[in-house]
Amino acid sequence: MAAVTASRPRASKAESFVDNKRKEDIRSANINAARAVADAVRTSLGPKGMDKMISTASGEVIITNDGATILNKMDVLQPAAKMMVELSKSQDSAAGDGTTTVVVLAGALLRVCQTLLGSGIHPTVISDALHKSCAKSVDILTAMAVPVELTDRDSLVKSASTSLNSKVVSQYSTLLAPLAVDAVLSVIDPEKPEIVDLRDIKIVKKLGGTVDDTHTVNGLVFDKKVSHAAGGPTRMENAKIAVIQFQISPPKTDIEQSIVVSDYTQMDRILKEERNYILGMIKKIKATGCNVLLIQKSILRDAVTDLSLHYLAKAKIMVIKDVERDEIEFVTKTLNCLPIANIEHFRAEKLGFADLVEEASLGDGKILKITGIKDMGRTTSVLVRGSNQLVLDEAERSLHDALCVVRCLVSKRFLIAGGGAPEIELSRQLGAWAKVLHGMEGYCVKSFAEALEVIPYTLAENAGLNPIAIVTELRNKHAQGEINSGINVRKGQITNILEENVVQPLLVSTSAITLATECVRMILKIDDIVTVR
Repeated sequence: MAAVTASRPRASKAESFVDNKRKEDIRSANINAARAVADAVRTSLGPKGMDKMISTASGEVIITNDGATILNKMDVLQPAAKMMVELSKSQDSAAGDGTTTVVVLAGALLRVCQTLLGSGIHPTVISDALHKSCAKSVDILTAMAVPVELTDRDSLVKSASTSLNSKVVSQYSTLLAPLAVDAVLSVIDPEKPEIVDLRDIKIVKKLGGTVDDTHTVNGLVFDKKVSHAAGGPTRMENAKIAVIQFQISPPKTDIEQSIVVSDYTQMDRILKEERNYILGMIKKIKATGCNVLLIQKSILRDAVTDLSLHYLAKAKIMVIKDVERDEIEFVTKTLNCLPIANIEHFRAEKLGFADLVEEASLGDGKILKITGIKDMGRTTSVLVRGSNQLVLDEAERSLHDALCVVRCLVSKRFLIAGGGAPEIELSRQLGAWAKVLHGMEGYCVKSFAEALEVIPYTLAENAGLNPIAIVTELRNKHAQGEINSGINVRKGQITNILEENVVQPLLVSTSAITLATECVRMILKIDDIVTVR
């Protein structure tokens, strides 16, 4: 018995069995789910991309080809797929444009990662190679970029036009692109020339007319009308405007309780006190010379009552009520005035001044315009028109993208060619770099380079061209040193895309590659999903 025991070989520590099947299954499931999301939006990439019709649970219908909007409305349950939705949101906040590109790019990178994992390469090795490739890509793109000055309005307009060319309202790009450029340039603060806050540009949508009727307003526009209840004024010249955050109505008890009035004399006394209270407020307002009131919307009680409107009309004070709480900052900045939180703080120095406040008929409704504002803040308003709600919403989304593109150029003043040119050039240079690297790293970088070709391939595919022939010809042109050669989807051939005015900010391209790589590396590193209840 002892002899048998001695002859049996000892199991060394290195031979312990580890089950990696579950980890591979989780990784594969995550990659497949994320790729499915990327494939869903892939057909909407580029000027000839398809649009998506989204039907929400409430019955609302949206027609768009904006990647961020499509993904945002998608009902995604798988955690890795949700990361693709968040990726699109990140690109939207970082650059505003390229929301479809970033997701398509991430999907292509995941596809090559799946192949590399199948070859037995460890996820950490792939992740590190992706990180190096990304850093190298940003350097290559920066070297390719053309500097642009804000005084060069034509270049800014071309860039905004390129972002609008892939939208539903692309036929209006000649109107919307200059409008977006002028709007952004008008809100730049000379003290902070590289920062643009898009909250200083207010987009007001009004149904009726066509997108051609869209225009900027040098002043304030509200999609609401003046209170007509007691026959108050609807037009005011030499306006002295107060933005108030209190209510011109009788006070209410702070706690839930009821007051029982037993006879008419007490009721008359209550009504008389209410009248005196409101009259006292209106006298204080009138004493400052104020003749236009913008009243913040209140959720606790009515901002004004019929009685207070009657007295305000008698005092010839124009009333605009229900100004949204989140609009107050924009309104006060534009009017160069201070919001007034209490009647006791009502002072003449807190008022804003304008030449004209008037109600105007527009479409099937009315709007309020405040023009000729004295010492107006650095803000601008854009009145967007559309024949139906679907077009109006898409025009607003497209204009937002164009504004973001111009904002990118203000913060990072470099332009780069579009039409798949930067991606092919990156693919070529990274492919050459991969040959210099040794071992697994070079193999992973080569795969990263191949994945970048998904953008020109998809652009050609969506335009109805032969993608293999187009991408092969494009590779050939770039190999000959024509780094600005790209796909001209309108002519259906390869041209110098920079001369065709198809340009985009450098920040859009660098942000797309950086964010897509980060997201892919994160998905690669996940080897288990833990559900906490």
